Amino acid sequence: MTFDAQYFDIGRLDRLSYRDTFVHHLDPRVKVIATMLFLFTVISFPKYEVVALVPFFLFPVLLMTLGEIPVRFILRKVLLVSPFAILIGVFNPFLDTGTVAIIAGIPISAGSLSFLSILLKFTLTISAALLLIATTSFPGVCHALRRLGLPSLFVSQLLFLYRYIFVLMEEAMRITRARDMRSFGTRGAGIKVFVRLIGTLFVRTVDRAERIYYAMLSRGFQGDIPSLRRARIAVTDLAYLTAMVMFLAVFRFYRVTEGIGCLAQGLLR
Repeated sequence: MTFDAQYFDIGRLDRLSYRDTFVHHLDPRVKVIATMLFLFTVISFPKYEVVALVPFFLFPVLLMTLGEIPVRFILRKVLLVSPFAILIGVFNPFLDTGTVAIIAGIPISAGSLSFLSILLKFTLTISAALLLIATTSFPGVCHALRRLGLPSLFVSQLLFLYRYIFVLMEEAMRITRARDMRSFGTRGAGIKVFVRLIGTLFVRTVDRAERIYYAMLSRGFQGDIPSLRRARIAVTDLAYLTAMVMFLAVFRFYRVTEGIGCLAQGLLR
């Protein structure tokens, strides 16, 4: 994938948020609350819990289906950051070697279960966060957090962080194109050139950020970024939030998967 393609792929989540579906029309505050409840519920499971986490995949699957979000795009984003989760739990099978189950004659250690639990929790939480942005947009999420009572300074910092990622990428794109136009073959690909490019990128990015900040001050910026969009929580929003709370409560406090397994065993006998 070229640098230009990587740059335009960053903003694809926001472009997906402009689609016309039921999920996109929900109030951003409701979607933020539902996602936060989902994240806290998934994280609250014990470290050896695996089977009980499987039903929670219904939430991202339904969001991708109702919101018309490409499954491969979300999976690619999850796989991109998956090394962090793998690095956290990759040594668990070697540190926690106690056998907790035997499946088809193969002993399963407690460390293997905790490692698998980390991977499942990571996949669920990251996919839920990505789908929240894909159906709301990052600025929409920030404005929802502001209306939920978070400090304006915190929300403004999030918006600036997101905006200056694109500023950084734009400057990096210009520098990369200039380097490619002035180099032939493998020239311009050494470590010295790379260090110089990083220094140039830093200086140009700081200068660009200062010009943007002064432009905002000249237009009356006072630390808060107001939104012209004023959404109201409707009946459909309350119904969505109620259904989400019931879904989380059922699969968190009741052993639904174990009940389904026992029922299946009874039918097979």
